[in-house]
Amino acid sequence: MRLRCAVLDDYQGVATSVADWSPLEGRVEVVRFREHIADEDGLAAALADFDIVVTLRERVPFPASLLKRLPRLQLLVASGMRNSVIDYAAAAECGVTVCGTQSLSTPPVELTWALILGLARGLAAEDAALRAGGPWQSTLGADLHGRRLGLLGLGKIGSRVARVGLAFGMEVAAWSRNLTAERAAEVGVALAPSKEDLLAGSDFVSVHLALGDRTRGLVGAPELALMKPTAYLVNTSRAAIVDQDALLAALHEGRIAGAGLDVFDVEPLPADHPVRSAPRLLATPHLGYVTRANYETYYRQAVEDIRAHLDGAPVRLLS
Repeated sequence: MRLRCAVLDDYQGVATSVADWSPLEGRVEVVRFREHIADEDGLAAALADFDIVVTLRERVPFPASLLKRLPRLQLLVASGMRNSVIDYAAAAECGVTVCGTQSLSTPPVELTWALILGLARGLAAEDAALRAGGPWQSTLGADLHGRRLGLLGLGKIGSRVARVGLAFGMEVAAWSRNLTAERAAEVGVALAPSKEDLLAGSDFVSVHLALGDRTRGLVGAPELALMKPTAYLVNTSRAAIVDQDALLAALHEGRIAGAGLDVFDVEPLPADHPVRSAPRLLATPHLGYVTRANYETYYRQAVEDIRAHLDGAPVRLLS
C-alpha cells in the first residue's frame, strides 16, 4: 500500500513542478493543499489519513496537541534546518521523524532591499498614481548614499544586507547582544554601542535576528520613539521581534517616515487586519524566501528526505 504525503500551503501550485517527485512513484501518493488551514481542528481532520507531511518554513505549527491527533503520521518534513513551531519532543514521543532542508540566504536579502528601495522612492504610491492617471510625481525620494543603515543582527543575512548598503555608499552600523567589534569589522561596518544608539542614529533600520526569548518584542514603543521622524524600519525576519501594535501606532501618528514588512503576527493576514489599512507601510505577503531557486531546493530535498526515510536511513534530521 502506498503511503500518503500532504504538501501544505502550496499557494502557487508549484510544489510538484519545481522538483522531480518521480523517485517516489509507486511508493507515495502526493496530495497538495493550496489553501492555508489555520486552526488545529481543521488540520487534524485534513491530515488524519496522511503518513507524511511537507510544510513550508513556519507557516503551520505542530504542537503536541496536534501531533497526538495524527496517529498515522510518521514523517514531517519542514523547509529549512530550524523551525520554532514544531514540538520536537512531542514528535519523538509520537514516533514522528522530523527532517529539514537547506535554505538559501540570498532571497531574503534581495527582498529586504526591494522594501528599502520601494520605501525610499515611494514606488507603490507612484506606480498607483501613474496607472490611475493621477499626478505625475507626487513623492520626494529619500537618498541612500551618505545615509546611515542600522542593522539589528549581522549574521548570514544581515552581513549580506550590509555589503549592499556599503555598495550604495551608505554608512552601515550593526548591533546585537553578542556582536563584537571584530565581527563587525570583518564585514566592514561599525559596531553600534547600543540598540538605542543604533535606532536613534539610523535613517534605515533593518531587522535580521532569530526569534527567541531575548529578541521577542525587542523593538517596542520605547525603541520606536527613539527613531528619527524621517527614518524607515524594515522587518523581513520574524514579526514578534517588533511590537506590531506599537509600530502601527507610530505609522498612524507619523512618528516615523514608514515601514516595510514581510512578516506578520497572523499569516495569512485576515481581510480586516489593521496592517492592510496602515499608512506609510509597504507590505509583502511573506515573500522573503519565495523564489524559484529556494523552492527547487526545498522540494528536491523534501523528496530526498522522504526517500531516505522510506529506505530506513533518514537524512537532515531535526528531531
